[in-house]
Amino acid sequence: MSESDDDLRALYQDLILDHSKKPHNFHAIAQADCEAVGHNPLCGDKLVLYLTVSDDSTIAEASFQGDGCAISVASASLMTDMLRGKTATQARALWAYFQSLTMGTAPPDGVADLDPDAVDRLQALAGVGRYPMRVKCATLAWRTLEAALDPASAKKVGTE
Repeated sequence: MSESDDDLRALYQDLILDHSKKPHNFHAIAQADCEAVGHNPLCGDKLVLYLTVSDDSTIAEASFQGDGCAISVASASLMTDMLRGKTATQARALWAYFQSLTMGTAPPDGVADLDPDAVDRLQALAGVGRYPMRVKCATLAWRTLEAALDPASAKKVGTE
């Protein structure tokens, strides 16, 4: 491993630690248009995701509350930062890309159309793919997003 790889890994680790200790958007939205609960029973991570959607169908605000490990909280914090101004379709595309990162699979078509800044920030959590139990922590918020955006969903998701 090169020195630049070590520097990049340290930068990503710092980003995860910063988001886990001081999560962004960590509050309830009283008049949320969409809400869903996510729970990982294996480790106890639990969160509630809140979304408000504007008249033009873009996500105007995204926030979360809950308890979880550093990876789970950092992932939710990063995700809620990225969602503002995105349509449901764009949010699902980010989720598909993130899922490919954590599962070590080929990125889905359309990656070039994703917000480059969001793609770069998601790289910070790509390393969890080496630890299958941590993948569930990293993807919990994203699975919860999927439920929040689906009107037919039960609005409660798990990792099992």
